[in-house]
This record gives sequence, structure tokens and C-alpha cells, in this order.
Amino acid sequence: MTRTIVVTGTDTDVGKTVFAAALAAALGATYWKPVQAGLDEGGDGDAVRRLGVPTVLPEAYRLTTPCSPHRAAAIDGVTIDPARLVLPTVDGPLVVEGAGGVLVPLSDDLLYADLFARWGAPVVLVARTALGTINHSLLSIEALRARGVPILGIAFNGAGQEDSEATIARIGGVRRLGRLDRVASLDADALAAAFAAGFRTEDFA
Repeated sequence: MTRTIVVTGTDTDVGKTVFAAALAAALGATYWKPVQAGLDEGGDGDAVRRLGVPTVLPEAYRLTTPCSPHRAAAIDGVTIDPARLVLPTVDGPLVVEGAGGVLVPLSDDLLYADLFARWGAPVVLVARTALGTINHSLLSIEALRARGVPILGIAFNGAGQEDSEATIARIGGVRRLGRLDRVASLDADALAAAFAAGFRTEDFA
């Protein structure tokens, strides 16, 4: 049976794309980011390819401005249609990446967490280990649970902070999947090694 895993984050710039690339490469999965906002560096799909994921699906929407998708769409004169955001059918596993945090708006009446609830696929929440992560992580967990979104677990990104990581997992009632260490030179081989050191692929199978 094909397995879809959604990767979301507690905030922007928490390492979602790097983690999604590492996960997709480890599982031999197809990668899809349904809405790309900000095209200055080509988009996250291009970054994921460079990090070792050969199969990257085209986005449903490519928006110019690097900001919330609802605002980026308005600037581009585009209306985001939820009917175009249906999970694609692929051979094998699929890794889907959201944008920003779980309550980022796609339109005036659709948040990413609402879309995740429609999909019904398990979510991995990516959180940084820096100061503030407990609050951001627990709020994100509550927002997902309030909508009935299944949470596969939480993945941390950054230097280890044992107490914070354990506290989030305990209070949030979620599985701590592992932690991705920062790598000095980010490339496909270094990322694969860091993922193998911090996670077990069977936890995502």
C-alpha cells in the first residue's frame, strides 16, 4: 500500500525542506510541495533534487513572492483552488511538504491544517531545538489534534536539547522520531548520513 507522509513545521525556517528531502531520499519516495511561494532561488523542489531526491512532482501553484501563500496568491492575481490540492497518485511512498507552520493560510478560509485534515495522511511535525520550541511545538500539536490530523511524530532539527525534546514529546503526547544534526556542508551524501544517524526509516514505513 502506498504511504503518504506530510511534513509540516512549527514555523518557517525550521528545516522542513531539508528534513523532507532526507526523508524522501531515505524512503525512495516521490516529493511534492503543492504550493511554492517565492521563486528567487528556484523553489524548494529544486533544492530537494539537489539533496538526492530524483522524483519531484511539479507544484500545483508557483507564486512569486516569498510570503504566506494567501498573500502571495493575491499579489500574483491567483485564486488557490482546493480542488487542485488533492494528493497525487504515485508509485511507492509520497512525501508532501507544507509551507511555514500548520496555521498558515492558503486562502481566506483555508489553512494548511484544514488541508491536512482533508487529506487524512499522517503528519511529521518538524521543530527546531532552539529557545521557544516548546511553546511553538505544543501549539502546533494542539492545532493539528483539534482538526483530527493524525500525527506520526515530531522530528527535531539542530543541536540536541534533551530536556526540551523530551518535554514536548511527553506533554504533547507524540512520538519523538529523532533529530537531524546540522551538517557543515549540505549535500546529498552528508544529509543521508545525518538522517541515518538520527532516525530509523522503519518508524516511517
